[in-house]
Amino acid sequence: MTGEDPTQTLLRLRGSIDNIDAALVFMLAERFKATKRVGELKAEHGMPPSDPAREEQQLARLRALALDADLDPEFAEKWFNFVVAEVIRHHTEAADGR
Repeated sequence: MTGEDPTQTLLRLRGSIDNIDAALVFMLAERFKATKRVGELKAEHGMPPSDPAREEQQLARLRALALDADLDPEFAEKWFNFVVAEVIRHHTEAADGR
């Protein structure tokens, strides 16, 4: 990067960030499509909207992945808890027939 115009560097980095953000949004959309199907299956078979044992396993797995990726595991946990809360809301709505 030495000798590169700082404005051009900033634009290049921001372009990269924008691409990553777009990929994250599409990945989250795919994740929610899958969890929606899980919620429908659970509702159809009278299963509870949440699965604390599964959530605990996933949280441990994601914290380990975060460490491997050099990402703060506390941040990964906050993200996971936020997503799981939304998933459980969807599953509860499916169970209630909404």
